[in-house]
Amino acid sequence: MRDAAKQIEALREKIRRHEYLYYVADDPEISDAAFDRLMAELQKLEAEHPELVTPDSPSQRVGGAPREGFQEVRHKIPMVSLDNAFSFEALGDFDRRVRELTGRDKIDYVAEHKFDGLSLSLLYEKGTLVRGVTRGDGTTGEDVTPNVRTIRSIPLVIEPALLKKAGLRGDFEVRGEAIMTRKAFHDLNEQQSEQGGKIFANPRNAAAGGVRVLDPKITASRKLDFFAYYILVEGREAKKRLSEVLETLSVLRFKASDDWKLCRSLEEVERYINSWESKREKLAYEIDGIVVKVDEVSLQNELGFTAKAPRWALAYKYPAKQETTVVRDIKVQVGRTGVLTPVAVLEPVQVGGVTVSSSTLHNLDEIERLGLHVGDTVLLERAGEVIPHVLKVVKHGKEEKRFRMPEKCPECGTRIHKAEDEVAYRCVNVSCPARRKESLLHFASRHAMNIDGLGDKIVDQLVDKGIVKDFADLYSLKLEKVADLERMAEKSAQNLLDEIAASKKNSLARLIYALGIRFVGERTGQLLAAHFGSMDKLAEASEEELTGVTEVGPKVAEGILEFFSESANHKLIEHLRAAGVNMKEERAAPKSAKFAGMTFVFTGTLANRSREEAEALVAAHGGKAGSSVSKKTTYVVVGADPGSKFDKAKSLGVEILSEAQFEKLLSAR
Repeated sequence: MRDAAKQIEALREKIRRHEYLYYVADDPEISDAAFDRLMAELQKLEAEHPELVTPDSPSQRVGGAPREGFQEVRHKIPMVSLDNAFSFEALGDFDRRVRELTGRDKIDYVAEHKFDGLSLSLLYEKGTLVRGVTRGDGTTGEDVTPNVRTIRSIPLVIEPALLKKAGLRGDFEVRGEAIMTRKAFHDLNEQQSEQGGKIFANPRNAAAGGVRVLDPKITASRKLDFFAYYILVEGREAKKRLSEVLETLSVLRFKASDDWKLCRSLEEVERYINSWESKREKLAYEIDGIVVKVDEVSLQNELGFTAKAPRWALAYKYPAKQETTVVRDIKVQVGRTGVLTPVAVLEPVQVGGVTVSSSTLHNLDEIERLGLHVGDTVLLERAGEVIPHVLKVVKHGKEEKRFRMPEKCPECGTRIHKAEDEVAYRCVNVSCPARRKESLLHFASRHAMNIDGLGDKIVDQLVDKGIVKDFADLYSLKLEKVADLERMAEKSAQNLLDEIAASKKNSLARLIYALGIRFVGERTGQLLAAHFGSMDKLAEASEEELTGVTEVGPKVAEGILEFFSESANHKLIEHLRAAGVNMKEERAAPKSAKFAGMTFVFTGTLANRSREEAEALVAAHGGKAGSSVSKKTTYVVVGADPGSKFDKAKSLGVEILSEAQFEKLLSAR
């Protein structure tokens, strides 16, 4: 036990260090795969020794079921908002008031980025994060601790050596801003658009919404970041100067802006503001201004507060980047997953120093919400995105011709599909030129056809050079063509061709998943293959026959019917058949019937085998692997970091097995 505890703690320290290097210092030393292996090793050890799992373990950043509501928490010291200045004249008035009230001729100011996110208070006891609270109304906030724990740039525990170096005993409060980077925001809206979900207006809304959700897994999926700017000990600043506080935050391994500046005069503050107005678009995150604060804490205390804001700080806001222009046309682009996105073709206009000639309109619902037509004059806002968004219609044009989605894909000419309960219009031809690269990468992925070596760089070259137009073309590749690609030699080319040839013998389940049918995941592919036994029978199945398959509901059935309604997809399957790709499921005889009539549900991370392997073993012994827990479930097998299925099993009184107990059941005769 002692050895295991030492091994676990050593792994935790190693993982915490790499989390800091990746998420805070932006200087990773190891690959993502190597980091994942460290985390898997930790989860395995913790699964074997659950009594050693602690709340501050890196493995516990995301876990547990969604909550039913938020608990309100009163701040010990109010989290005040700042007064705004929109001109250097207003900034000068602020400086004059500060000097008059303090009797000083000159004031040292700290100037730093004004992050556009959600203010948070983090409470640490003996160096361990115990609570995360939103600003709320400034006096009372909401306890969002499980969500805060998912933000990787927030340390769950701070080493005693760092606390000592920072001159802290261990109980303190850190205040800062939860934000979303430009890339994370772009990726989120792209995903939302493809899924027909809500489009977020700006990163701040997306970040705030990500923190204030009841399910921490949603917070984790938003990939939020955190920048700290205060440390309080017993309600007071931890240092004599704010500049020292910012340095101390870096010592404690919090992410604090690297670009803050100690300014010895108002003129230096103005130069700092001017310099960042032109450079802010190069930042990974958005800022909407500069915060100016008196550096000396004793002067801050002397200046005090008005009824709503501190007298010692001010937020200088940059002017909004908005312009009006005319919509010349609305065209349609096909995304990498087949979703059709309308794009406004604009009369070129300068917005924030950049010439803009197009803007995404996301989907048809957004066009109708705006009441937009070709010829309309619109107001654009550029809030950091490369392509700004249309805020509203300012004036309608002479002709108010309603925009309509095309009936055929503008890239491949096949029929467009739309489900009644979705806003997205789709091209379901997986060989469509717009979808080709994404489709090929999915087809070759580990859980699909598992073609090692067929990554982004190779797929890009194969498609761009016109060598591969669909999945079937992979099976007719010649050695000389592949060896001629960049980063390839004859040996690596032959290895790739061997991988492609070997994939012909893969199971039908893998092929079904590899086709990229909407809503059909890896497990659904296994269930469909087991039920129908061949690609032909699946392709001919009716909605009634499809929904008769375990865990296949109307939405999944709709995705399958939609896929096979497209003649281009039928041709693709025939080409794959001609290439020798397996189209039938080999049904092995059960090893035993000891699990006959039993249903197993797995939750959490298993230490000894993947969940898929465990489910296959259940089936091999005559049992059934379920995806949801009900009173009919025989056993719920729990690994590390279990989800809501664990809680549901307890509430229903379903028998719960540890991984070790499941293994014992497997080995029993």
